[in-house]
Amino acid sequence: MPRNLARMNKTSRPLEPAERLDWLRLNRSERVGPVTFHRLIERFGTASAALAALPDLAKRGGKQSGFKVCAKSEAEKELAAASRLGAQVVAWCEPAYPAWLKATEDAPPLVCVLGNLHLLQKPMVGIVGARNASINGRRFAKRLAESLGAAGIVVASGMARGIDGAAHEGALANGTVAVLAGGVDNIYPPEHADLYRRIVDAGAVMSEMPPGTVPQASHFPRRNRIVSGLSLGLVVVEAAAKSGSLITARLAAEQGREVFAVPGHPDDPRAHGPNRLIKDGACLVSDPQDVLNVVTALLRRPLSEPAQKDLFDPPTASLMAVELDRAREEILAILGLSPVSVDEILRECHLSPPVVATVLLELELAGRLERHPGNRVARLADA
Repeated sequence: MPRNLARMNKTSRPLEPAERLDWLRLNRSERVGPVTFHRLIERFGTASAALAALPDLAKRGGKQSGFKVCAKSEAEKELAAASRLGAQVVAWCEPAYPAWLKATEDAPPLVCVLGNLHLLQKPMVGIVGARNASINGRRFAKRLAESLGAAGIVVASGMARGIDGAAHEGALANGTVAVLAGGVDNIYPPEHADLYRRIVDAGAVMSEMPPGTVPQASHFPRRNRIVSGLSLGLVVVEAAAKSGSLITARLAAEQGREVFAVPGHPDDPRAHGPNRLIKDGACLVSDPQDVLNVVTALLRRPLSEPAQKDLFDPPTASLMAVELDRAREEILAILGLSPVSVDEILRECHLSPPVVATVLLELELAGRLERHPGNRVARLADA
């Protein structure tokens, strides 16, 4: 089950145009990743207030030169580009945002969606695997996608060669979502141009990147965590021992999602990944019904968690400068180059969560700290 059920249950509301612009500006500002974005909103209440606070936060964290805040004109250009494509930019707080993705700690603050937006509200299963997939692997991925679609499950994947493409093909009749590493208008790989057009017509294409973005190597792991985050479970069909598909499976497990794997012949390198996942506890899949049985049970399970502070509640109190100065020194002293959990920092320093959260924000915006999956942080080597 997802790690942050309370995030799924937060009250949704549409953003006003000025708010959407502020959200986009905050999201595109220097060193503001998804986790930091959400911390800033929790700390300051609105994107507008967070934007105003960014330079001072970075300065207190030790940044020597000016902090780059995304210009209003740049955000307006991005929204205009999405509009020309016929795409919609959906914010984390809005009703159209996918509920299961919303539950992840590093959920994209905004996603750009081209195609049928309503599909994002349906239950999804991710299917990923080898680009150099075998005929049998592609055939099984397509059959699995067809069966899931017939049961009302939308298939999510990354539109890559091999297994991804076969999964999208099998799911087209009932709905599929392609998550791109680049902008929603950047077709990659190029040979999937026809598949891309059919997905836009019958499914949906989505990305957290601005329109026009050409995918870089660093974008694909970010894309993968969206595929797994959208999904109740992730199925791996053929993958080498070291592959992006296994990274996606690890992300799915960290997000509290079910991991499934299709076994293969031990002499086939493409079977090494799924076979290892099964050894490690993934659900073995030999028939589509194996996935449907688990997913159906998940959908029957009630989702509830004690109420938490609403995302849009303003901060209750200001933090004392003296306390922050002392906390900054303590936290910097215990941080190393290897990631540690924020909970460990809290136990070690005996500081209040708001103080620790504020100091970590300052250090990240100053370029002295980086965040890692699992609510972990590490000091940067040159900090």
